[in-house]
Amino acid sequence: MSIVVFGASSQIGRFLLPRLHERGEQVRALSRAPRVDESWLRWSHGYLPNHVPDMGRPLAVISFGPLQPFAQWLSATTFLSPGTRVIATSSMSAESKQASDVPAERAIAQTLRDGEAALAAACERQGALWTVFRPTLIYGAGLDKSLTPIARRAMRLRVFPLPAGQGLRQPVHADDIAAAVVAALDHPEAAGRVFPLGGGERLTAGDMFARVRRSLPTPTLPLPIPAALLKLGRHLVPRLRGPLTRLDANLIADNSELERLLGVAPRPFQPDAACWGSAQPR
Repeated sequence: MSIVVFGASSQIGRFLLPRLHERGEQVRALSRAPRVDESWLRWSHGYLPNHVPDMGRPLAVISFGPLQPFAQWLSATTFLSPGTRVIATSSMSAESKQASDVPAERAIAQTLRDGEAALAAACERQGALWTVFRPTLIYGAGLDKSLTPIARRAMRLRVFPLPAGQGLRQPVHADDIAAAVVAALDHPEAAGRVFPLGGGERLTAGDMFARVRRSLPTPTLPLPIPAALLKLGRHLVPRLRGPLTRLDANLIADNSELERLLGVAPRPFQPDAACWGSAQPR
């Protein structure tokens, strides 16, 4: 199978490429920076939506970047044939932030939903078969902007804040998202669907942070932050109102369709030091 991947150097892409190689696939990937080709992997220089070179006639196109530019490229491209598989990632923020009391968060949710709709419409015009995954909080490659910055800051300062959040979390490893993408290639029934995609375990936000702390290679001093202080922070620091409020909200996904149709069962949240990349304390 000839496969085009946008976002191949992203945290999910880093796990997807080895999986595609194991399957014997031929891959074309797009990058803004020069990269070294391999026998099964050819890199092209460019970026979405308007600076994409000829990518041949792929049987599948996978994207881990913003949905709107990808949908714009899909609408304009002449590279696709009817029946081409198109797989992309969105975010569970499309659901969890939809009713937020913070306008900027509601705007994020709407942008994601608009991107999903634009992708579906572009694929239908092209006769392509689309699938969208909505991951929860992603970890595993040290490239995320949620848990990894917290882990690295804690290693640098030797202090780990532990907020008293009771909302449920379901962190998903980037490799489990890559596994779901590969599974979708083999299951035609995944076409035309949006799949929530969470990790294999639900735990409170407080427990999630505690496990991150235990996974660090550097000892850190735990700094519990009581609920009363978090409530005060929501009132005194407007930009933190959304994140602090969400500590007591459930940000989870229903994996039942993922497991039933694709046979994918993500791992529980048991991070180790490798999940936070090559970060070392200074």
